Amino acid sequence: MKSNSLVSIDQCSKEDILRILDNARKFEEDPNRKVLKGKVAATLFFEPSTRTRLSFETAVNRLHGRVIGFQDASTTSSSKGETLKDTILMVSNYADLIIMRHHLEGAARYASEITDIPIINAGDGANQHPTQTMLDLYSIRKTQGTLDNLNITLVGDLKYGRTVHSLIVGMSHFNPTFHFVAPNELKMPDEYKNFCDAHHIKYYEHSTFSQEVINDSDILYMTRVQRERFTDLEKYERVKNVYILRNSMLEDSRDNLHILHPLPRVNEIAYDVDDSPKAYYIQQARNGLFTRQAIICEALGITI
Repeated sequence: MKSNSLVSIDQCSKEDILRILDNARKFEEDPNRKVLKGKVAATLFFEPSTRTRLSFETAVNRLHGRVIGFQDASTTSSSKGETLKDTILMVSNYADLIIMRHHLEGAARYASEITDIPIINAGDGANQHPTQTMLDLYSIRKTQGTLDNLNITLVGDLKYGRTVHSLIVGMSHFNPTFHFVAPNELKMPDEYKNFCDAHHIKYYEHSTFSQEVINDSDILYMTRVQRERFTDLEKYERVKNVYILRNSMLEDSRDNLHILHPLPRVNEIAYDVDDSPKAYYIQQARNGLFTRQAIICEALGITI
């Protein structure tokens, strides 16, 4: 990586990505190591989280480090008006590493510019979620045996979905073909389509979640419509259940197809899909432990 902090997936070269994924595989083989003994990680979650926070905290604990931090900003001095700058500077006195989720785009990058300790971005608004991308890449490579030349279909909230934004950047090294399936209100932003154009990445846009698109996919990446990103709840109600994946829709899909989802899900994947061997979203979440162990060690300069 270009710096010890990981605030955006575009910091990572192809070699960086493959090294982190290889280290994640080592942690999957043996997740309990004492490489963080004496180290303290601060988890600052200004937005709610279950999988990301718990997997990071488990990653630190299994590596014999210590965790401090908060999961509810209302219990901290920020509720009294303390600035993000002061929070970061104060916590930097106590920790070797800060893992941060924030509702403002660019918050993690700002934090990395005002402190000398590494910052890991655990999601900043609708912008980036680089550690989710790493676990997605790990899951894709594990299910497909490769990252190269895959057909990847992204479904749902492509406007606000920071996981799909980061995934496009992360996959740009591996010659993917993307299918973007979204209603007009939630289409992929021009910024990421322009990125695809600049990097000669093929993509196709669809408003219909058709059988043809499903059957042409190696990876089907479902996302929820995020209620918290809408100021107009009427618009949210109009689009929240537009695309629902059911098990019957997988009957003619490719044998190697696997279904990913950053979770939590709401209605976009029916529960009958859970029994399909192509459902991989629970294992995907488990892979977050190993990839985040690798990322933490990368940020702290620890060789595996």
